[in-house]
Amino acid sequence: MIVRARLRISGVVQGVGFRHWIHRNARSLEICGWVMNLDDGSVEAMFQGTSPEINAMLDLAGNGPSGALVTECKVEWLEPDPGLRGFEVRFIHI
Repeated sequence: MIVRARLRISGVVQGVGFRHWIHRNARSLEICGWVMNLDDGSVEAMFQGTSPEINAMLDLAGNGPSGALVTECKVEWLEPDPGLRGFEVRFIHI
């Protein structure tokens, strides 16, 4: 079963390689979606894949890489997007 989740991750999550760490793990788990920094210091991510892979990614994102300190990880469940392909690191202008 394919599921999709949007995450908002807060804490010390910028400047520690969080987005690229998410990218590597998502690609390893064959998850589609994206990850980007937000101007308030948090990170937003969209994950789509099978339930086991998404649950594994949620566990990873809730802990983060070494150097990160995740204080909150909000999850919003969405309907799958049939057009979502690949995984990318997105950049925004802050």
